Amino acid sequence: MITMPSNRRDPHLRLLPALLCLTALACLMVLRPTPVGAEPLRPGPDFWPTFRGDAGLSGVAPASLPRRLSLLWSFRTGDAVKSSPVAAAGRLYIGSSDGSVYCLELATGRKLWAYDTGAAVEAPPLTDGDSVYVGTMEGVLLRLDAATGRKRWEFETRARIAGAANLFRRGGSARTLVLVGSYDGTLYAVDAETGRLAWTYSTENYINGAPALTGNLVAVGGCDARLHVISALDGTPAAAVDTGAYIAASPALSGGRAFIGNYADRLVCVELGSGRIVWEYENDRAGGAFFSSPAVDQRAVVVGSRDGRLHCVDARTGVRRWTFETGAQVDGSPVIAGDRVIFGSGDGRLTILSLAHGRELWSYEVGEAITGSAAVVGGLVVVGCDDGRVYAFGER
Repeated sequence: MITMPSNRRDPHLRLLPALLCLTALACLMVLRPTPVGAEPLRPGPDFWPTFRGDAGLSGVAPASLPRRLSLLWSFRTGDAVKSSPVAAAGRLYIGSSDGSVYCLELATGRKLWAYDTGAAVEAPPLTDGDSVYVGTMEGVLLRLDAATGRKRWEFETRARIAGAANLFRRGGSARTLVLVGSYDGTLYAVDAETGRLAWTYSTENYINGAPALTGNLVAVGGCDARLHVISALDGTPAAAVDTGAYIAASPALSGGRAFIGNYADRLVCVELGSGRIVWEYENDRAGGAFFSSPAVDQRAVVVGSRDGRLHCVDARTGVRRWTFETGAQVDGSPVIAGDRVIFGSGDGRLTILSLAHGRELWSYEVGEAITGSAAVVGGLVVVGCDDGRVYAFGER
């Protein structure tokens, strides 16, 4: 079911009633992703700017994983690390439930600085190399200097921020916007330079995950069960696709499509150009809700489930390729790197599988649940754990 969502911003910013009478052709023109004149954030060999690697949250690393992984270093924080790491210029950034954002030397794990936010930080940070943007469980979005940790500005929402922010670059002299969702049911667009509000978009329930970007469109899942597609230029609603149950995860965008799982054990593929549901994959095991965010390349969609399995389906058809059984629920979001996929699970293991067949190639037990996503950067795999540590693996 596709509905035109309401936008409860300032009344002066409401859409003209004529929008409701757009023809199908006009809707396609509004929804089609178009270039905006600036490169979106994307990963490189030494750059992992978002918790899923790129602005589309595809969960695909540009480099292959090392053939043999060993633990190279670990860093202890004061509480569980549910946040996911990002990295730039030899520095790693990650939040902790102890209330701090940490900057570590990527090669060694040495602490360079820590910023006390005053509240737990479960959201993954976002970095453009110059700044770090991160939300707290008290609903504050911060911009920190990447080199020093000095606060540049803060912006308050009305409830906690559990998902990562994203960066919308328009190009030319137009301003860059930081997009972030909140448990107050609102997606916020904040000027990256000043921290001032640019626009808001309202949903009917919590926003738990991160917004994903492609061209001038932003897609975000809501606990109102809808995948919302919005103009990143001004917050104009384009469409809302009803998935049938609330969405806790972040969407992955690839090839003009959005991929998202929900609490009703379904993984849904949506065509962004029309809002049409292309296929639905239904878990065959009870209690198989998808809290994990999918990783998507041209071949496959890989996602964790609360049924204790990692699922791989065909990206084009949604037909199952394989499943891999773990010892606990898989809320951690996988990353595809070449012909392999790496993910953490609730049984405290970090595991590498063959993407083609789902065969286990390597695993390491850290002891407690891994609920975040790994960063594949600088020849390392880095991940946080509920035991309060950050772990880095690579070749010796």
